[in-house]
Amino acid sequence: MGYNSDEIRGVLVQVGEERLLLPNATVAEVLARVAVEPLEGAPDWLAGQIAWHGWHVPLVSFARLASLGEEAVQRNNRVVVLKALGNNEAMPYFALLTASFPQLASVARDSLLADASEEDLPRGVQMRVLLGDQSALLPDLEALERTIAEAMATVSVPA
Repeated sequence: MGYNSDEIRGVLVQVGEERLLLPNATVAEVLARVAVEPLEGAPDWLAGQIAWHGWHVPLVSFARLASLGEEAVQRNNRVVVLKALGNNEAMPYFALLTASFPQLASVARDSLLADASEEDLPRGVQMRVLLGDQSALLPDLEALERTIAEAMATVSVPA
């Protein structure tokens, strides 16, 4: 099967009651049953940090950040580690909590229709898109990284 530039390869991640569509190229790894280290003084959407390949990676509950429902940081969690795009050397990666294993999705570029029915998008969301008969949220990854970096600057990180 040849590469089709009219297709966007993405990863669908369940967050709260919604699904996020992440660009495939930003996903570094998917982990299961990760030990989460809490961060003192963190906002409720910053679930803590995880140790990953020598990095302390901030772990975000996107559902809480965007008010899409509650996500429990359970021991049987799934975590999607993402490459940060903002060239912040202190935070080259961040991670999202998800309830289920992410699904690969190939989306035809012209089928990625913005759903204009929604006036106020959740926090951290660039737009809602329709994938066939289902919808997904496209996160604003750069804004999300800035928000995480700001929050990380105010928490006390265990040494």
